[in-house]
Amino acid sequence: MKTLVLAVMPLLALKTPVSLVDGLTQDTVRRAESQETNQSPSIPNQLRTVVLDAGHGGKDPGTHGRYVKEKNINLELILQLGRKIKRNHPDIRVIYTRSTDHFVDLYERGAIANRNRADLFISIHCNASPSSSQVHGTETYTLGLHRTERNLDVARRENAVILQEKNYQQTYKGFDPNSPLATIMLANYQHAFMGSSINFAQKIEQSFRRNAERRSNGVKQAGFIVLWKATMPSVLIESGYLTNPAEENFLRSGDGQEEIAEAIYKAFDRYKEEIEAGG
Repeated sequence: MKTLVLAVMPLLALKTPVSLVDGLTQDTVRRAESQETNQSPSIPNQLRTVVLDAGHGGKDPGTHGRYVKEKNINLELILQLGRKIKRNHPDIRVIYTRSTDHFVDLYERGAIANRNRADLFISIHCNASPSSSQVHGTETYTLGLHRTERNLDVARRENAVILQEKNYQQTYKGFDPNSPLATIMLANYQHAFMGSSINFAQKIEQSFRRNAERRSNGVKQAGFIVLWKATMPSVLIESGYLTNPAEENFLRSGDGQEEIAEAIYKAFDRYKEEIEAGG
């Protein structure tokens, strides 16, 4: 695979539209008033709020396999993960960027996390390989420079969602999801949270191997708009390839979804325990 040699460019002068308001989308789950009183301020680095993002939705189906659309698998996985977190950690606020099949702009997903001062942002997706139905495995991304052409292709495909948003040219100040240079310009925005994001991403991939017996393709970096401007540790999980028949069958099965969600939850639990212990 040919490795790209890239230069770090100045960030695009993007900004969240002034039309964003402090309220959340209609499907966001918000329990601030009832739960903040139960949280102990004595615990340093306490993880209080997590935002869970089911990639795509509504008019944007994402990729697809023979039987399922990505948007539906993403939603099932994110809702299962949310239930596991709430069941085991009832003091944590769990907020969904969407909890039904509807479209949410990319900028709004990160904005929801920022407005709620989230401590962690988790976005779940499914992967695709147009060139081969044999490619399989999981991978977890943080925002950063594209190390390979393939990483760039994954980011380009996910970022293309903005073409379905109204006034995207104004919203993203001319950002072109098909331009490698434009995507690279996002790379250094999350620098302050990079260490924690990579730490969490590594735990997710380790958990996929150990707890779900999935092939891990490792932790990677690429310029995903959905992670851009998220002012907290953030990851984008590619839970498997819908273009691989065996992996599609696994991801659309109840047992497969349970295993993937449980593996992500165990990684979350390890990460929470570590940061709250000051690790």
